[in-house]
Amino acid sequence: MTEKPKDTTEPSAAQRSTPTMAEQSAVSSTGRGVSSPFDSPTEQFPRLSKDVPRTDDELGLDPGPDVPSVGADTPTYAYASIPPAANAPSDTGRLRRRNGESRRGTLDLGLFLLRLIVGGTFVYHGLQKLTGWFHGPGLDGTRDMMDNGGWDHPTLSAILVTVGELGGGALLVLGLATPLAAGAILAVILDAWAWKQGMIPGFQYNAGVKSGVELESILAGAAAVIILTGPGRLAFDRNRGWATRPFAGSFVVLLLAVAAAVGAYWYLHGGNPFTGIGPFD
Repeated sequence: MTEKPKDTTEPSAAQRSTPTMAEQSAVSSTGRGVSSPFDSPTEQFPRLSKDVPRTDDELGLDPGPDVPSVGADTPTYAYASIPPAANAPSDTGRLRRRNGESRRGTLDLGLFLLRLIVGGTFVYHGLQKLTGWFHGPGLDGTRDMMDNGGWDHPTLSAILVTVGELGGGALLVLGLATPLAAGAILAVILDAWAWKQGMIPGFQYNAGVKSGVELESILAGAAAVIILTGPGRLAFDRNRGWATRPFAGSFVVLLLAVAAAVGAYWYLHGGNPFTGIGPFD
């Protein structure tokens, strides 16, 4: 019985233990054993069964709005300008003073003293005419004085001068409705100036004579100054614009006060107070 020849194709034990050339190359290049074709950089990756999507249509995305292309007729800009943010609203006068933006020094104190002196003087004369205090004539005596002085409507004249002096003076001391208060005082004192000036022909400025208008001139000037400067911060009007920064409105009040004085003098007294002065001879 003959033995079958051995299968020469079966690898021997030595051959099974010896790695192939490809395996030796993979081991030598990676430094470790090969477990899959992807571990060897020399192996070819398997081709994917489907192409990778590259466009929006293939990915299923919304292309969005069309962006116009920049052409010859399309304006271009070198840069985009962003407007600056609006300044934060400034705080009250306390913040400005803390930052040193509006240092007024003794200005407010000086305006307060001016208001106190001028307003107090008119309150004094108003109380004389209304109540008879401080050796005053009282309301009846004021009416008789206006009648003897040539005023055509003595009762109305007495009421107007009393209200103007007492009310305007009190408001001026408080610094309340200061432009109107100073305007009322200015109108009253201008009529008093015209009345005394018209008693005797010629310019009557000397305070030593009965018809002298020196005191009236000073009081009228002080009232006009308060209208133009404002009452300052030591007043009830301290939060008003005219208290610290009067402007065009002050000129309007000044002109209205002069117009009121002229109209009241023309209606209540008449005559020309400048008789005998220069071209008014």
